[in-house]
Amino acid sequence: MQGRNCKKRVVIVGGGFTGLRAARILGNRDDLDIVLIDRRNYHLFQPLLYQVAMSALDEGDIAAPLRNMLANYNNITVYKGIVERVNAESKTVTTDFGEVAYDYLILACGVRHHYFGNNGWEQYAPGLKTISQAKEIRRRVLEAYEAAERTNDPVERKKLLTFVIVGGGPTGVELAGSIGEMSRYTLSKLYRQIDPKLTRIFIVEAAPRILGTFDRNLASKATRSLEQLGVQIWTNSMVSDVDENGVQIGNERIEAATVLWAAGVTAIAIPNDMGAETDRIGRFVVEGDLSIPGHPEIFVGGDQACLLNEAGKPLPGMAPVAIQEGHFIGKTILRDLKGKERKPFKYTDKGQMATIGKNRAIVEIGNIQFDGAPAWFTWLLVHIYYLTSFKHRVFVLMQWGWSYFTFGFGARLIVNREWRFYPDSNTCPKDPPL
Repeated sequence: MQGRNCKKRVVIVGGGFTGLRAARILGNRDDLDIVLIDRRNYHLFQPLLYQVAMSALDEGDIAAPLRNMLANYNNITVYKGIVERVNAESKTVTTDFGEVAYDYLILACGVRHHYFGNNGWEQYAPGLKTISQAKEIRRRVLEAYEAAERTNDPVERKKLLTFVIVGGGPTGVELAGSIGEMSRYTLSKLYRQIDPKLTRIFIVEAAPRILGTFDRNLASKATRSLEQLGVQIWTNSMVSDVDENGVQIGNERIEAATVLWAAGVTAIAIPNDMGAETDRIGRFVVEGDLSIPGHPEIFVGGDQACLLNEAGKPLPGMAPVAIQEGHFIGKTILRDLKGKERKPFKYTDKGQMATIGKNRAIVEIGNIQFDGAPAWFTWLLVHIYYLTSFKHRVFVLMQWGWSYFTFGFGARLIVNREWRFYPDSNTCPKDPPL
């Protein structure tokens, strides 16, 4: 699409935490031309996506247009497009709008859900990685309550008020806690024919316990908090089938109208000729400086990179990791331009946290562990700090403040997926005869 010039060109694929941070580090440099390509035109603060799914926040509260965010960097061009192939030999990327040459390439495309060879389950159990998926989850949850309000069949009502979350990681826990809290404290005031407090919520986890990356004691406290909200936790339970009526777990079955997927991810793959090694979930195995072996000009960061920590385990797919990697990649490119030797990436572990509901959360920072209201407020402050703009911080803080004191949620709107007035017609309607 574009030829080279005297400047070094850096092509960034993905406008998530890694790509955005690297772009800002490299921005407003006279010796660099930055091209950022993303299939969406906005940056999404994914850690709060579940709150969009649960009507606690609107999508505009956690997303911002990339062009707005990078408007003050004169050397950055943003393209909405799809990268179809990386051509390492010619140093170009093939996109749906042409070829783009690069001197440095940063791959940070993220991950998508992994159904372990059963992709047909997606239609029955949507995951939570995009705004569209969050809105679909919100629609399914609210439609279940509306249908339960209308039916007189107790068996059907029980099924409609049963929710299954497959996966007991932070996302699964946060979804389950939000449904439990919304059912008990918000929806119970609004429905006349049903008692939403009778909602059944299941977390189905294949491992021996939920929140496996957390300390066992903290995970136990989170379990108790979930149980207080009416959540039932099935561990050592492998899902063998998912359909429109529920999930099959070995010889047992849970009839449920709504199933949500939070069990696994796989890296977004881009065809390439790099000959790079990938791990079992498709992440590129990278060198210590986050480059592809044999291709020092190609960097990989965020969820798409597999880099082992001191314990020999891959760095977790969390926002702090992605942000630090983006910062490091940007600084490494600047070191290259100055002719300085590269340094290995060192991750500063800032801990992990998960929230269950109002005044219910767990926080683990090194050897420091705490839960309850202090953990919840810590979770609140950390997420507000990492939001992309001052406007987003103010809006989210106001919304959370209102929700805290009233147990109110945001607009619980059910938007029909069909947007056309004339879905069965391919022609314009004729005017009636005079």
